[in-house]
Amino acid sequence: MSDPTSTSAIAGWRLEHSYASLPEAFHTAVKPTAVKLPTLVVFNHALARDLGLSASLMHEPEIFSGNRLPPGASPIAQAYAGHQFGGFTMLGDGRAILLGEQISPSGQRFDIQLKGPGPTPYSRRGDGRAALGPMLREYIISEAMHGLGIPSTRSLAVVGTGEAVYRQEVLPGAVLTRVAASHIRVGTFEYAAARDEPALIHALLHHTVARHYPELMGSEDLALRFLEAVIQRQASLIAQWMHVGFVHGVMNTDNMALSGESIDYGPCAFMDHYDPKTVFSSIDHHGRYAYGNQPTIAQWNLARLAESLLPALHPEEEAAVAIANDAINHFQSIFRERWLTGMRAKLGLFTQEPGDIDLIQALLEWMLATNADFTNTFCALTRQHALNESGEWTTQWQARLQRQPQTGGEVRSLMQSHNPAVIPRNHLVEQALEAASSRHDLQPFQDLMVALAHPYDHEKPRAPYTQPDSTGGASYQTFCGT
Repeated sequence: MSDPTSTSAIAGWRLEHSYASLPEAFHTAVKPTAVKLPTLVVFNHALARDLGLSASLMHEPEIFSGNRLPPGASPIAQAYAGHQFGGFTMLGDGRAILLGEQISPSGQRFDIQLKGPGPTPYSRRGDGRAALGPMLREYIISEAMHGLGIPSTRSLAVVGTGEAVYRQEVLPGAVLTRVAASHIRVGTFEYAAARDEPALIHALLHHTVARHYPELMGSEDLALRFLEAVIQRQASLIAQWMHVGFVHGVMNTDNMALSGESIDYGPCAFMDHYDPKTVFSSIDHHGRYAYGNQPTIAQWNLARLAESLLPALHPEEEAAVAIANDAINHFQSIFRERWLTGMRAKLGLFTQEPGDIDLIQALLEWMLATNADFTNTFCALTRQHALNESGEWTTQWQARLQRQPQTGGEVRSLMQSHNPAVIPRNHLVEQALEAASSRHDLQPFQDLMVALAHPYDHEKPRAPYTQPDSTGGASYQTFCGT
């Protein structure tokens, strides 16, 4: 335990433990395993300020490695289940430990979790450790998503352990400190349902509603209102992914957070050339989680949540199934509306016309046929540049803009705020990770983070961060890092 007279005791820690008040079936007390030589690799000063934590913590890698606990910490590993590539498995935090819930100066509650601090009761013979490259990848992508305005877990710190981890090769070890609205997942409800103890479902339901949907407290049909609210948030989240070409890569039900945040950045990446069939994950052999499949998979995952909630939806199973199906069947129309709203904004459209969907679809078909870069195509349109070999489409788009009352300046402003100039280009992410892992050179990483901090700034020169991989990137693969 930490010395109360140390700087960590006055560093702003305000840890509470509401999740630990749930029945013991949901969690197990466990302490991090000490590492040999904790060394700070990166520290997120802006996030620390938002959490009410002092910058002095950057001098305490022992805390972010798990060698020493912050004041008030009560570490636990969480239990959950999940459908992984369609198959159900009982799971849990195999390489993650929740230190507690930090109460920020604004009164918000955030999980503080260590990834890679050693084995837990759910490790299933794993070492519970993490490698530096995947932890830096999560730092890059999660902070990039935050910069893009997409709900996401955040990264507070990455610490090197001074120890090796053994995967397909020997890699430097690291621990990531992840910050999340919570780590309650679809898989957490699946876990409760699989134990066939209705009391667990009801306890988890009331806890999750109180934490993430407090406006629903006291509702007569609480489980249904909760399911509908989760559907709304997930429809919005997936639409935002689609708007920036993000491919999560492993949309298992244990990787869908009920807070509505993006979570678990393993084999994720951003699309360069537009193609709905884009897959980056080395283990997604059949394209289950391809870019274009993400809305359908999100609905499938939500159906698993609805199944878990059946006992709370209605005492009679047939009636509960009907209620669940009706709610789930609304997902596609909600998603479609959120996606269409965002796509209109990307094209500078303030008003709505029935032909907008055809205009959008024609652009996407042209991008697919010409192997066009997704991000740069919308940036070119934002600058009012005509697209090569798409004169007819450009004429139709310009005519559509003329049929709305907004000025050209208003159109550009709308487009600039919805079309990022910079995304985490895959080849640049790999270059940064390679430099950090192999050469202990953090400069490419730091430069990339600066570029990603303000993705909607179209005025600043951004080369080389706006350019896709010169080799085409067709064979680019990502890996889980476990």
